[in-house]
This record gives sequence, C-alpha cells and structure tokens, in this order.
Amino acid sequence: MTPVEMSIWVVGLLVGLALLFDFMNGFHDAANSIATVVSTGVLKPQQAVALAAFFNFVAIMVFQLKVAATVGKGTIDPAIVDHVVIFGALVGAIVWNVITWWFGIPSSSSHALIGGLVGAALAKAGPSSLVTSGLVKTIVFIFLSPFMGFILGALLTLLFSWLCFRMSPAYVDRWFRRFQLVSASMYSLGHGGNDAQKTIGIIWLLLMTGGYVSATDSAPPVWVIVSCYIAIGLGTLFGGWRIVKTMGQKLTKLKPFGGFCAETGGAMTLFLAGALGIPVSTTHTITGAIVGVGSAKSMSSVRWGLASSIVWAWIFTIPASAIMAAAAWWVGQHILV
Repeated sequence: MTPVEMSIWVVGLLVGLALLFDFMNGFHDAANSIATVVSTGVLKPQQAVALAAFFNFVAIMVFQLKVAATVGKGTIDPAIVDHVVIFGALVGAIVWNVITWWFGIPSSSSHALIGGLVGAALAKAGPSSLVTSGLVKTIVFIFLSPFMGFILGALLTLLFSWLCFRMSPAYVDRWFRRFQLVSASMYSLGHGGNDAQKTIGIIWLLLMTGGYVSATDSAPPVWVIVSCYIAIGLGTLFGGWRIVKTMGQKLTKLKPFGGFCAETGGAMTLFLAGALGIPVSTTHTITGAIVGVGSAKSMSSVRWGLASSIVWAWIFTIPASAIMAAAAWWVGQHILV
C-alpha cells in the first residue's frame, strides 16, 4: 500500500470524527444493552447505563481484534482509501445515526458504517473498490444475527418456562431480576467487544493509509484501542431514552424472565460473531431476541406492525448511509484537499 500524503490536522480531524461516531454508536445503541433491564424495572435508567458503560469498556480485556481487522481490511480495497473516503464514510454513518435516533428507530450503527464505507468507495473508484467476500459475509449476518437471536431467545424462553413450571410467579420473578443483571452485563460486554472494534478498524485503516502504521501490523496502536473503548463507554453513559421505549416495551411486554432470555440469546450471538470476526448489528440481534421471546409466549403478544417497520429501517440503512457518504465524499473533495 502506497501511503497517501495528508497533513497532521486532517488526520486529527478524522480521528476525532471517528471517535464521535464511536460515541454516537454507544449513545444510539445504548438501548440495545439496557432496554430490557430498564423496561422490566430491574434497574433505573441511570443505573443501567452506568452498568452498560462499564462492561462496554471491560470488553477491551476480553475480545481479540478480529472485527477490527474485518472492517479495516475486509470491506473495501485499502488501496483506494484516502482521507476523503474515510471522511465520507464517517459523515454518512453519523448523519444516518442522528436521523434514526431522532425518530426513535432502532437501526444499526454497524451497518451505517459499512454503508458509509461502501458509498464513499463507490463514489471514488466504482464497484471494483469493494471486497466482495467481506461484504457478503456482513450482509449474510444482517439476516442471520436477528434470526439467531430470535431462535435462541425463543428456545431459552421455552427451556426456562419448563424448568420453572412448578414455581410460583413471585419466586420466579425475584430470581430472574437477579439473573437479568448478569445477562445485561454479558450483553453489554458483547456490545462493547463488537461495536468499539468497528471504529478501531476505521482509525487503523486511516493510519495505514497515511503511512503512520504498517499494513502488515497485526494490531493498531494501543492508544487507538483504549480511546475507542472509552468513547463507546461514554456514549452509552449518555445514551438516548427514545429508542429504549421502542425496544423495551413497544415490541412486546417484557418481565424479568423474558428480559433475561432475550439478553442471554443476544449475548450468545454477539460472542459467537466476535469470535468469528464478523461485524454484526447489536440492534438486529437484540430485536430478534425480544421478538423470539414474545413469540414463544404467544404470536399475538408481538406487535408485528412495529417489527416490520424496524425491518424496513434495517433494509434501508446500508443504501441510505451509502448515498449520504457519497454526497459527503463529494463535499470532502472540496474542503479537504
């Protein structure tokens, strides 16, 4: 890879923009980690976001950087990347995140970033700039991660319903309030491990492009890793309540028992994806798990109209953020040269 000449202020601007996206990721996706534990009444919102933010950061000690490598090297051809492409990708993803947050739509920050990279790369170099194998893997998991969350959430609901069949509802509720603290923590750990690495991958790609690190390095600088985990943790700490209501109660009514099953099913999916290095959507995963829990109780307990509108938001995320990124790339051509 031939280094692209860029001034230090441009690098600083883009690193700052990437960390802003990371903060927005935590802010936007905080609902994924805390919606169920807040909506079931196990924790107050302030307690829940503090718990989620802590485990978002702790993930730095648990997960390898496989997702970061996929985002940094396995989505678009690193040879066509320059500071303008990264600027376009980040701006496109941030704008889409703000729009969906404002309307309370639980869309995916992860796929907004993938769409941003695709849009900026297409604007610069056309279809040949895309890494087909990496994109196919990501697109497959757009559908597979909510399906896995759905299946695991439903199976866990059926399993624990059978195990707790002879217990009194009050006894079950009391114990699952405690269990939900563990499941929410594990889901937050998976959220931090998967989502912070996407921004690590972007900054790593930027530093490789500018010649600040070697393309053969097995990992980015430590300051990149630490700053990204801090940014997503802070974003979660200030996370928005708008999406919590959609995720936690509007899709289906949840009690601690159902919240535990949804979070555990979602966490299992995220841990598997992190081990495989696949950048999945935490939003898709927990939504699928919540719907799975509701379906296991009764198909009529799920608000399928709302669920279908969320699916449409998922479908539009990559093309919408790609279009915005292409426009941002054009703007960047005029202000970053």
